[in-house]
Amino acid sequence: MGQLIISVGREFGSGGRVIAEALAERFGIPIYDRHLITEVADRTGLTPEEIEKYNENPKKKIISRRVRGYSNSIEDNIAEMQFRFLKEKSDSGESFVVVGRCSETKLKSNPALVSVFVLADMEAKVKRIMEVYELSEDDAMEFIRKKDKKRKRYHNYHCSGHWGDSRLYDLCINSSCLGIEKTVDYLENYIRARTDI
Repeated sequence: MGQLIISVGREFGSGGRVIAEALAERFGIPIYDRHLITEVADRTGLTPEEIEKYNENPKKKIISRRVRGYSNSIEDNIAEMQFRFLKEKSDSGESFVVVGRCSETKLKSNPALVSVFVLADMEAKVKRIMEVYELSEDDAMEFIRKKDKKRKRYHNYHCSGHWGDSRLYDLCINSSCLGIEKTVDYLENYIRARTDI
């Protein structure tokens, strides 16, 4: 099998992470998501908890500055380490699935990349978040709003394209139309058709 990199962008509550995990299992390749935090922690000497605190956050502009291309922002540096790690894996010929991390843009030059964005109807997202996190409907809606706002800010800070813009991805899919399992089936078929795997 040739190299395959699957980038999964997702709205919070769409089931994107579950879909990414299922695709990794079906293609028999590793997934990089939370694992990236461990990798960065190993390289920096920081704890995974410290990395998590700054993970997928844009820098605080008031206290951050760049000198000769280097940033004093821990948020920037953690993001750059993750991007570098993914680029190294990509350049090494490894196949993998990656969740978020601006991977549809950062790995775009690799012909083995297939990028998808998973969205869902708000009603389905709220129902899912209520069940997973045991929240009320109002709290679930607020949680979704905050998480997606954070993802959008992070992505748009590190990339020229806008988070969720269909032109950035090979395929955008609404998981509430088919449900999680059938969405995975559809994406698997699409990826196999695209890559002859």
